[in-house]
Amino acid sequence: MLVGVTLVTFVLSHVIPGGAARGALGARATPGQIASFNQINGYDLPLWDQLYRYLEGLVLHFDLGYSYKSNEPVKDLIFSRLPKTLVLLGLSTTLALVVAIPLGILQVVRRNTVVDYLLTAMSFLLYAMPDFLIGLLLILYLAVDVHLFSIAAPNASTVAGILADPRALVLPVLTLASTTVAAFSRYMRSSMMDVLTQDYIRTARAKGASKGRVLYRHALRNGLISIVTLLGLSIPAIVSGAVVDETVFNYPGMGLLTYNAALNNDVPLLLGTTFVAAISVIVGSLVADVLYAVVDPRIRYAKR
Repeated sequence: MLVGVTLVTFVLSHVIPGGAARGALGARATPGQIASFNQINGYDLPLWDQLYRYLEGLVLHFDLGYSYKSNEPVKDLIFSRLPKTLVLLGLSTTLALVVAIPLGILQVVRRNTVVDYLLTAMSFLLYAMPDFLIGLLLILYLAVDVHLFSIAAPNASTVAGILADPRALVLPVLTLASTTVAAFSRYMRSSMMDVLTQDYIRTARAKGASKGRVLYRHALRNGLISIVTLLGLSIPAIVSGAVVDETVFNYPGMGLLTYNAALNNDVPLLLGTTFVAAISVIVGSLVADVLYAVVDPRIRYAKR
């Protein structure tokens, strides 16, 4: 997957009009300046030679190139922004799980009631709304009208500085968690409905187990399997949502860095951020696979 993402992104980056030279030198650069830039940086070489040099530096030295716009190595830019995005993703995903799982269970307990219908309608509404619209509405009502939270996200240079301003961090976290809550709660409801029809649930009830024990002791753990699956599959959407979220709130993370790289035709930086995003998707999928064994005692991974 990493090889495929790297190859596709590398090829697409050379389709950008003007390429890296135009992005680095600006729209007013002369043909002579562009030719000189390409020669110095190896962009005048055949595409296969450029790809070989890029992969050689990436594999042997983890060299992601040099950002001509920021005048810094791409690796340094990413490592300074990545922890901040991990904080945002971690908080929003945790909040989504903490809210969505009880909501899904509540819908099962109160299924086909007014509560179930209202929560279902709210989930569909949030799921259908784009992230940027949710962010703008939260800014409008909770920051501009009510003055409850800050309009912009914290812009500290360190993770400690980001966490030191929780009031400014609330809206970005809420925005990113909103659509995730909508999806997770619906899947949790469906999963619990399926689990509650199984034979072992009927047996537990026949043995006199209370409703709460049946629900939380016997059904919940198996119901979480679909959430673990969805979490692994949703990581690409969560990462892409962070790009929109960070752009709306001007949050100094990987998402805003990627947006600015695309806006400025910063090809080396765009390649680097895409590569790191692909790694995060792979790691997230691996974590989801491992969590299967934690949630479901019937699943065990053994050496062959």
